[in-house]
Amino acid sequence: MARRRQAVTIKHVAADAGVSLQTVSRVINNEPNVRPEMKNRVQASIDKLGYVPSIAAQRMSGSRSYLILAINDRDRTIADWQARLGTDWVDQMLLGGMLKCAELGYRMIFELVDTHSDHVERELLGAIAALQPDGIILTPPHSDNPQIVSLLDQQNIPFVRIGSKQSDVGIPVSMDDEGSARQASRYLIERGHHRIGFIAGPSDYDLSGWRVDGWRETMAEAGFDTTGLLAAGDFSYASGEAAARSLLDRADRPSAIIASNDQMALATLDVARSLGLAVPHDLSLISFDNTPLVHFTQPPLTAIDQPIAATTSKAVELIIAAQNDHELPPTLTIVPATIIERDSVAPPAAPAGG
Repeated sequence: MARRRQAVTIKHVAADAGVSLQTVSRVINNEPNVRPEMKNRVQASIDKLGYVPSIAAQRMSGSRSYLILAINDRDRTIADWQARLGTDWVDQMLLGGMLKCAELGYRMIFELVDTHSDHVERELLGAIAALQPDGIILTPPHSDNPQIVSLLDQQNIPFVRIGSKQSDVGIPVSMDDEGSARQASRYLIERGHHRIGFIAGPSDYDLSGWRVDGWRETMAEAGFDTTGLLAAGDFSYASGEAAARSLLDRADRPSAIIASNDQMALATLDVARSLGLAVPHDLSLISFDNTPLVHFTQPPLTAIDQPIAATTSKAVELIIAAQNDHELPPTLTIVPATIIERDSVAPPAAPAGG
């Protein structure tokens, strides 16, 4: 009968490295003020012995859990999963957050919470009690939900508010929604477009308004009127279809449209085709998100690539910095977005007979 291999413990590592248990613990927990040579010495023993730090042991050794809780909107997330739409907001969150957590000796737990539920406080308090996280990452629209933000502020746990500009409580981190809309608007203006329509997201997301602000301000700076060029959606395909039709059925229709997410951009593409408009010859189109969906449309869509993974990674760094009492940025942390050029933008077509 094979004998069970004896588990390697922190005591074995300390003995092999010839250091104290406290020193090994400080290295495992990435604590400051550990000399590089000492860190290398302990790490060599960890690698040699095949020691794997136990989160349970780490939690018992101090006040930390080494867990970070990321919260996303339940209804919208489940609806996307059930519809198998191919959106990758959650995938990108996990990519950035989980990899950064693993790099720094933490784990990330992902939970869904309904921001509109009467039981939101009970749900959050239950998750906090069960997991005792060292920090929490809020995503829109939770980031600016007064009930959620107030509750977390009372728990004395560091929390990052992705997609928020509010610095009263929590740590705000922005993907520069206003700047991204400016970038998309300038991109079209530089290619000769004057009538640029905009399909906004739902009003319960503050970032929807910031994107509209960026578009409006850029158009005003260029001297272009936006009257009749704004339509409201809710990030769904159906809302994008209705919004696109309201813009494109006009006699003075826009020559270009910016849609606030990929679902609404796909709807706009389909509405344009149903009206006999070719993209980009008759209508230029830019989307937000840059999910896999827009890579394979005909034509492939030019899109604002939101840095979701990089933003979640930064959120993890900021939470751990707060836990270690490090100085945090005094102002809003902005992770800039980029525009990915594909084939859905061209200069506006010349008027008939022009």
